[in-house]
Amino acid sequence: MNQKYFKLLPLFYFLVTLSYSTVAQKTLSTTDQSLRYSNYARLGLKIIPIKLSDTTYKIQFIAEKIEENAILDTYQLSYTLLTSYEEELQSEKKIKLSAEQLLASTERHWLFETTVEIPQSQGTAITLFEAVDSRQQDTYTVHLDLKSPFVFDQPDFGYFFANAVPFDQNYLTQGQSLLFKTSKGPSLFSFFYPSRFAVPFPPMETRIADVPKEVIVENRGDFLENIPKTLTDEGYYFFQSDSTAQTGLLLRTVHDAFPKVKDWNEMVDMVTYISTKKEHESLLLAQDKKKALDAFWINLTRNEEVAKDLIRNYFKMVELANILFTDFKEGWKTDRGMVYIVMGPPQEVNFFEDREVWSYAGIDDTSKIRYNFTRVKTILSPHFYTLNRSKAYQPIWFKNISQWRSGRMAF
Repeated sequence: MNQKYFKLLPLFYFLVTLSYSTVAQKTLSTTDQSLRYSNYARLGLKIIPIKLSDTTYKIQFIAEKIEENAILDTYQLSYTLLTSYEEELQSEKKIKLSAEQLLASTERHWLFETTVEIPQSQGTAITLFEAVDSRQQDTYTVHLDLKSPFVFDQPDFGYFFANAVPFDQNYLTQGQSLLFKTSKGPSLFSFFYPSRFAVPFPPMETRIADVPKEVIVENRGDFLENIPKTLTDEGYYFFQSDSTAQTGLLLRTVHDAFPKVKDWNEMVDMVTYISTKKEHESLLLAQDKKKALDAFWINLTRNEEVAKDLIRNYFKMVELANILFTDFKEGWKTDRGMVYIVMGPPQEVNFFEDREVWSYAGIDDTSKIRYNFTRVKTILSPHFYTLNRSKAYQPIWFKNISQWRSGRMAF
């Protein structure tokens, strides 16, 4: 063997090994989190933080039992603390959560709780909560920034169902109550926003949406902790322990049919994504909304049975969008909810510090359709995203709408 070539072999193997380790390194940003949006998920995960001091956080890990008769031993649960979205995920850093650490088990939830210390000098701290289904090795994940450039601060109070399980939904039916607990003082402050929001522009519409010149807000005053707080009106509430602070809890209050459709008028609003402008205007003006909608669905499919399937599939996506993406808007009116309804659950979901990226299958990796949702810093929500719109989305968007209108779209 050529001596020069022989001397290069160790360097060659080193470079190959280095290349392989770099490619194989798994981080939060390279973790596919699409299962959290799947309509076949068996488990729903949520992280709720409570700030106890400048460096101490209580973290509540909630696993919602979506499948019937869920068994804890079926899942391997753990959490990891990270300093960035690009930090390598290492198995030895995972902290297991088992039956011994279980704080509560209800008909719908498993609850775990821990307290962590984050140095005040540390600018970013992220919690990753995982559950591996031992039957198919499906990995459910959710993460939350305790500290980051996109988080002003964390609330220093907790909020609970009547059974003392942390409230893990994005919405509450108006007229229902929550229990708030805080160690900072005997009372909290509440503000109510009765705002109604327009449907978002489609992904290829690049003009800027109209912004209300003013937002109506009603100061609902303070209320005592540990006494059930009834939320009487439909809109959204914002709760704070300190009305001058840059943190709090945003909670949308909804009608009693939510996340499903309430009535024919709401159904007319919701079909805007797959109707033409002329069709939608006709539906809005119709005196008999039910009759007009029946005619709309039949005209699309020319087949009553196909129309029934189309209605069922479309409003199932609306329901899921409401469950997954409700913030101060109903989920179906958010950018992510709109894309979710028309395009279906994304095949891949990746989170970065400043964005969320949804990918839909193409012929190869270069032909994938990707929707980029930019993260916006706001005290109302630490995880608020808006779609980066582009005219390049027009062909695939119209293709999917055509499939919906023919009754061939089902997820």
